Amino acid sequence: MASSNNKKVAVTAGLRGASWRPERMREPFSTTPCPLRTQDGQGALGVLFARGGERKVVFVMHPRELVVTHYLVPEVLDAGWACWVQGARSIGNDLRLEHEFALYDVAAGMRRLREMGFETIVLLGNSGGAGLFSYYNHQALCTPEKRIAKTPAGRSTKFATADFPVADGIALVSPHPGQGILLMNALDPSVIDEADPFSVDAALDPFSEANGFRMPPESSSYAPAFIERYREAQRQRVARIDAYARSLVERRQAARERLKSGESRDERQLASHGPIFQVWRTDADLRCWDTSLDPSDRYVGSLWGSDPFVSNLGSVGFGRIVTPESWLSTWSGLSSNASLAKCAGAIEQPLLLIEYSGDNCVFPADADAIFDAIPAASKERHRVRGNHHGQALDESETSGQELAGEHLRRWLQNHF
Repeated sequence: MASSNNKKVAVTAGLRGASWRPERMREPFSTTPCPLRTQDGQGALGVLFARGGERKVVFVMHPRELVVTHYLVPEVLDAGWACWVQGARSIGNDLRLEHEFALYDVAAGMRRLREMGFETIVLLGNSGGAGLFSYYNHQALCTPEKRIAKTPAGRSTKFATADFPVADGIALVSPHPGQGILLMNALDPSVIDEADPFSVDAALDPFSEANGFRMPPESSSYAPAFIERYREAQRQRVARIDAYARSLVERRQAARERLKSGESRDERQLASHGPIFQVWRTDADLRCWDTSLDPSDRYVGSLWGSDPFVSNLGSVGFGRIVTPESWLSTWSGLSSNASLAKCAGAIEQPLLLIEYSGDNCVFPADADAIFDAIPAASKERHRVRGNHHGQALDESETSGQELAGEHLRRWLQNHF
């Protein structure tokens, strides 16, 4: 671990960090927006970048964001490929995101690309896109009768009759283990009362000096015994929220069943109610504040910045406002199906994994576990300096985005 880690802090990059610089997008190119209709009747939007005549395309998508200006689009075009960037039906709306139905959005894009005449499609999953595409690939390669039949909240997926075209290759860039695992690793387990964002079990408080915390730019130092108790308590908190989410789903379903035998205003209200709840304190991954844990080139801080009191208690954060269904499908590290741990073993296509050495969202052990779990006969991995979005760690350095782009361009040209 570089000594500078104790002198610098992570700076939140936001969506701008994932965008290309205008000078890297060489002319000429065309941009074509394409409205989509999914097999389950919903709408989505894809945007095709091309220079003309391409028969190979890279498909970029994130389950929660429309990353039209993704920084790897220029590199894809320079490789002689077209680039398709798509949004899910729930762009910017974590509240309703169920990964099972986002797979229908991916499938709609895949079908449109085949209809356009593209012979080779590579899925590029960046950050949360890795879990989405890995889940899609897992289900696309399953025989229909073996596909997942119900969402974690119990709703029918109808995957057995779904048309899920199979991709020809997969690239993962700064891939975290899945939204649920990411959140479970970052969940503050010292919360005593979910209704009180300030409730704290002092023995588990990650931001207490008594437990080893130091305010950035200093690195904290947590004892092994504390870390072990902390990780187990994180799982227990997820399990408690899972149980609460399921109780809300069951209450509504029970009211719907009772409505069949006789209608009342109370039952109709319960059967119609779509509950929403808050999950506070979701930015407390010990590795962000103690850089000696799974050491790398990262600075002290998280994806949301270097002040844990702001990011852990602020209004913006992962999984802050959810429905029972979106919590169980997307944000629960115990219940979500969209995790690399569950889906990476299905990746049999040529695989490229690019990780950033200063990432404060994806840590070296995460990348190791993901790469080791992938059985593809043709797979390669590269590690370049940069933060989670590939931005340079020092002003004097070449951007990690450019280095990642070079690896992606070469891989596309050599393997397809």
